[in-house]
Amino acid sequence: MLLTNPVLVSIIVMVVLCLARLNILLAILISAMVAGVMHGFGFTQSIEILIQGMAGNLSIAISYILLGAIAAAISRSNLTSFFVYYVAEFIKDKRLMFCLTIAFFACFSQNLIPVHIAFIPILIPPLLPLINKLKIDRRAVACALTFGVKAPYVTLSVGFGLIFHNIIVEELNKNKIPVTLEDVTGVMWIGGASMLLGLLLAIFVFYRKPREYQNTFYEENVAPIFEKPKMQMRDYAILAGAIVCFAVQIPTQNIPLSGLAGLVVMIVFGGIKWGDVDEVMEGGLKLMAFIAFIMLAAKGYAGILDQTGAVKDLVSAVASLSGGKLGGAIIMLVVGLLITMGIGSSFGTIPVIAVIYCPLALELGFSKEAIILLVGIAGALGDAGSPASDSTLGPTSGLNVDSQHNHIWDTCVPTFLMYNIPLMVFGVVGALFL
Repeated sequence: MLLTNPVLVSIIVMVVLCLARLNILLAILISAMVAGVMHGFGFTQSIEILIQGMAGNLSIAISYILLGAIAAAISRSNLTSFFVYYVAEFIKDKRLMFCLTIAFFACFSQNLIPVHIAFIPILIPPLLPLINKLKIDRRAVACALTFGVKAPYVTLSVGFGLIFHNIIVEELNKNKIPVTLEDVTGVMWIGGASMLLGLLLAIFVFYRKPREYQNTFYEENVAPIFEKPKMQMRDYAILAGAIVCFAVQIPTQNIPLSGLAGLVVMIVFGGIKWGDVDEVMEGGLKLMAFIAFIMLAAKGYAGILDQTGAVKDLVSAVASLSGGKLGGAIIMLVVGLLITMGIGSSFGTIPVIAVIYCPLALELGFSKEAIILLVGIAGALGDAGSPASDSTLGPTSGLNVDSQHNHIWDTCVPTFLMYNIPLMVFGVVGALFL
């Protein structure tokens, strides 16, 4: 029966635990145990299967940790101050251009200089007096930041996008749908286009009106950062390492190799002092290790779901209820939205949903391109709007330093509405026509 299917029950348990704010890693592990025990594996065997499955994401985990170290090194340099100065100089009194500029530069944090959300607490607080002066609605800024940290990895196979797209490639190939990285890149631009539409709606329609904020964030705390910073030799070495990291990715499409190359350049040319290497690596671990472990656990969870054999039964049941391609596409995207909202990680969602979506999509007769789009957007859905996601936690960390920006109502709700609805519509329509 559908209601006693181990896969379905374990997914429901995981979503409920995540929405109840249990630690994400624990929620995945408990849900994996539920699936294994319901199938009859027992606790010991379930743990063994989980650990064996985790090995499949070791490359991704190493990628996260190395990129985290690069982000930690950049945060210790003057590059961020340099960046803030020129952003402030460029936007000045250009009120409507402010959010577009922030979104544009935020995109670089996912590909050119892959620091992920680490730049937000450094960049945004010094700009709050300017935001207050121009009476810019911070909800629009939150949408701009979320766009910058999400749209690039959804769309482009560079930086964190290379990780995300490689996960899609690996999981689809594992589930008997042969695809290449070029196939994924050629389809996922649809997700990026839907997010661009959401960004424009947020800035020019829904959050365009001026909004008053109290000037409680003292000018003397931020004035020094608006002085033109001076680049030192170590800053150039850090920049060179970041550029090497980006350059190595293009021909090799190998994140661990490019991350290692970038760190070596930083160390050799003095960007990272020899005595500070341990501290930088620890900073990278603090920044990205938890996400890396979520990825490992998600892969192990997917392994248990696969070995229960209950996926086939679930696929048959859902296929009969979907009523065809339209219903199937909607169901898959809604389930992806719920899982990602709970997990808070698009990267961690893909291994979980691919086990179910690939055979279901084949059963419903979707093309290879449509399956790529459905899996990719189902994973991306919910990252914007999830209270547990870096895509929302990052913007709030920068915009709420003066306690005038609510995480749920000023970040999560606006980003949920502006991005998840367009992603859902573009995903369904795209899958039907591809």
